[in-house]
Amino acid sequence: METQIDQLRINFDNEALWTMNLALALVMFGIALEIKPSDFRQVLRNPRAVLTGVCCQFLLLPALTFFLVWWWEPQPSFALGMILVAACPGGNVSNFMSHLCGGNTALSVSLTAIATLLAVLMTPLNLQFWGSLYGPSAALLTDVQINLWEMVRLVALLLGLPLIAGMLLGHLRPKLAKRMAKLFKIVSLLFFVFLIFVALYNNRDIFLDYVGLVFTLVLFHNISAFLLGYTSGRVMRLPFRDVKSITIETGIQNSGLGLLLIFTFFEGLGGMALLAAFWGIWHLVSGLALSALWGGIPVRKESVL
Repeated sequence: METQIDQLRINFDNEALWTMNLALALVMFGIALEIKPSDFRQVLRNPRAVLTGVCCQFLLLPALTFFLVWWWEPQPSFALGMILVAACPGGNVSNFMSHLCGGNTALSVSLTAIATLLAVLMTPLNLQFWGSLYGPSAALLTDVQINLWEMVRLVALLLGLPLIAGMLLGHLRPKLAKRMAKLFKIVSLLFFVFLIFVALYNNRDIFLDYVGLVFTLVLFHNISAFLLGYTSGRVMRLPFRDVKSITIETGIQNSGLGLLLIFTFFEGLGGMALLAAFWGIWHLVSGLALSALWGGIPVRKESVL
């Protein structure tokens, strides 16, 4: 049964794909309404924390994922799905979770903004680089023959344009943007999660056959990502509030972007799509659980260790 997953294709028509594109763009637009140009200057005010978060997101997590893939040797499409999820920027609920757990929300917002811009190039490049290093997944990349710059263009449209549009509206009409932000973030996120559930339901027979394999991979991968962010913050001797935010940013991935790339460039490749879709649901559970746990821990301003 395991060997069949690499040949399976998830049923997701063009109309549903365009709807998901729109939903993701709206999610990003809602987030961007509360991002200000000053958030990018956070790197100058708090460079150690920002650089730690960015390195975790785009350097350490893809490298760790490659090691996990090399060690675990999952099916090629599962392996490529893990690499793609790790190559995506932070998830769109990370700012809320960072606030919930008593983390540094300003740092979280800054990391979201910076990661969104960097993802335009770094997501396709990380997928291509790490995916080609692992033989079985390299074969899938060769079969698909993805156009790297086409992927860059799509990521720029899905992340870059909504980010710029949201920030521009926030600058020109700050009161309107503040009112819109709450509605956009909640409604668009719920709509996006609904689309993931629909995709899983329409392919429930496939999902039920492989849910055991997918759950184990996503659980272990997600825990590893949280531990990576936490350990990196501790090693850099950052305040606990910053450690919380970096941990959340590293463990909450924009799997929705990953799904869109899978349906656009990989024709809904079974293992990749199932892994990204399940990650999109699971990281909400794990992130909220961690946020609730940490939310009850008092943080002293002088806390470093």
